[in-house]
Formats: sequence, structure tokens, C-alpha cells
Amino acid sequence: MSEAILTPKRDAQICALIGTGHFLSHFYMLCLAPLFLVWRDEFQVSFAMLGLAVALMSATTAVLQTPVGFLVDKYGARRFLVGGTLIMALSISAMSFATDFRMILALAVLSGIGNSVIHPADYAILAGSIRKEFVGRAFALHTFTGNLGFALAPPTVALLLLVMDWRHALLLLGLLGVPVVGAILFQARILSDQPKARGAQKVSSRELLLSKPILAFFAFFLLSAMSGAGISAFLITVLGKLWNTPIAVASLALTGYMVGATCGTLMGGWYTDKKGGGNLMGFVTMLTLVAGGLLLSLGVMPYPEFLLPVVTLVAGICMGSSRTPRDVMLKDACPPGEIGKVFGFVSAGLPLGSALMPVPMGLLIDYGFTWLVLPVVAILLVLSLLCAGGARSLSLARRMPMQPAE
Repeated sequence: MSEAILTPKRDAQICALIGTGHFLSHFYMLCLAPLFLVWRDEFQVSFAMLGLAVALMSATTAVLQTPVGFLVDKYGARRFLVGGTLIMALSISAMSFATDFRMILALAVLSGIGNSVIHPADYAILAGSIRKEFVGRAFALHTFTGNLGFALAPPTVALLLLVMDWRHALLLLGLLGVPVVGAILFQARILSDQPKARGAQKVSSRELLLSKPILAFFAFFLLSAMSGAGISAFLITVLGKLWNTPIAVASLALTGYMVGATCGTLMGGWYTDKKGGGNLMGFVTMLTLVAGGLLLSLGVMPYPEFLLPVVTLVAGICMGSSRTPRDVMLKDACPPGEIGKVFGFVSAGLPLGSALMPVPMGLLIDYGFTWLVLPVVAILLVLSLLCAGGARSLSLARRMPMQPAE
């Protein structure tokens, strides 16, 4: 590809295409939960069965990301991005015709299959299509649009249910993916695959994924997700039990954290492009320690109610700003032509970490150890930093070739 066509305008078009698909991916993951009460009356099923629909979609996505990454690296990302987005969207629409809840479950699995394509295909395309000096901001926008999808799904579904029944709402939401697929097909010429390796491959795919740097990155992503899940699931409860914080105030504090984490990704992308390079690990370390300290302080002393959202907002900004450098460091550790499988494998640590934490954290609260929740979150953040530092140093030292873990 000639340098002449690598322009800021082209970067913006690519980010818009990939970001819209990523938005839908996260939107569809959370668009089912607001329907639970309606579905319970419609299909006469338990809440456990209702939760199974979301669990199946998430689990299918997590399990298939790595195998799909292999296919993306071998055959190219664009065809999988188009097919995956179409399957994901049409499966949601097809739920509107369900006459039995088992059909919902089967379609949730099918939508998860389509969703599993998004991360490996998106990162492979971004790595091959975006100018080097804009990669950080492109990754940041990718994360930002996904978070936006999470945030907008519940209120959008709730609003639609005020003006139409659930079947028409799901039909409409699923069909939103069709013009996105059309736009990707129409603009396919500007979407380039990742650069391929020249010459013989140094290590096998198995050796690559089990190499010490990639396993350390997986642990970094896993621990980061575990700490984030602890905050999102139980911050309101912890503040209420420790300091009798009103639910409205504690909810505002959690909202401040989530808003900060989402907006912080854009700040992290700017820093990565402008000041990155060898400074990335130091940047991530500083921000993570500040965020961990602020979150830990919430369990040590009672803040004035007006100050709580400010503290959590700053903590969220620090955490969000560290996410883009994390993704760029992983990209830098990938050998040419291997981004799909590596991002598919490592990104699976995010849903796994989110799934692991709520139950142990809940047990701490059940047994009267509420004061331990935020220290555990802080410890997880410190452990994630140790993994990140190890992953960064190993990847820089062992680019040629990467050593398998013992």
C-alpha cells in the first residue's frame, strides 16, 4: 500500500467503520438484560434461565476469540468482520420470532459466534490500515465506542419498550447491523489486513501463545478485568455498608468512575501517540497506582458526599487512560501476521476476569469482610502491574524469537 493514501481522512473513515461495528458488538451484549421481566412473563422461565442467555452469548464469544484469531491471521480479517457482524446482528433480529425460550438461547449462542470475530478482526485491520502516528488514538476510539455500546444498550431498549413491544424492538435493533455491514463492504478498499511475516515463521502458533510475554499479557488483562469487575459490581454496596452512603450518592460515585474510565481511554490514546514509545510502561504504572490509591482510600475514610464522585471520576480517568497503552504494548509484542490470534487469546482474559470476581467479592461481603473488598481490588491492580512490566520487558528482549513458557 502506498504511503500517499495513508491520510488523516482515511484514518477517520476506518475508525468510524470499525468503531461502529465494535459499538454494536458491545450494545448487543447488554441489550437482552432489560428484556428479562418481559421474557419471564412471555416464556414462563426462571431468572436463572434468563441469565443463561447472556452467559451463553458472553461465553461463546470468549471461547471462540482465539480460534477465530487463527482464521483471521490465515485468511484475512475483512471477510470475517463482515460475516461476523452480519451473524451477530441477524441473530438478535431473529429472536423477535422466538416462540420458545430455547430458541432465544440458541440464537444467543449464534450471536456470540458472530461477536467472537470482532476483537481479532478489528485489531488486525487497525494494525494494517492506520498510520503509525495515529495507532494509539485509533485503539482508544475502538475502546471508547465499545464502552459507549455498553452504556447505551439498557436505556435504548427501555425507551423502545415504551413505544413498541419487545419483538419489534429486537427486530429493529438487529437490523441496525445490516447498514453497518453494507458500509464495510462499500468501503472495503480502505481496510487493509495486518502486515504478514517475511520468510519462515520463527515459532509455532502454540509456542507463540504460550510464550512468557503473551502469557504475562494475558495475566495483565485478566487481573485488570478482575479489579474492574470488583468495582463495578460492589462499589455501591461497599460504600453503603462501610459509611452508610445513600444509594443515590454511591450510584453517582460509580457513574463517575465509569464515565472517567470511558473518557480516559481517549486521553490515553493521545498520550500514546504523542509521548509513547519507551515511556508507555511508566505511564501505565503511574496511572494505575494513582487509581489504586484513590479506590483504596474510599474504604479507609469517609469522604464528604459531594467529593465522592470527584474522587471516583479521577480514579476512572486514570484507569481508562492506561488501557490504550496496554493495547499498544500488546500490538508491539505481536510478531508480523499474528495479531488476530494474539489479541483473540489475550482479550479472552477480559470476560474471564469479569466472570471470576463477583462471587468471591460477594462472599467477602456476606461473611462480614466488606472492608477487604477495596484492598483486594488494589492488590489485583498491583499484581496486574507486575505482569505488565514483565510482559513489556520480555517482549522487548525476546522479539526474535519468543521463548515458550516452561
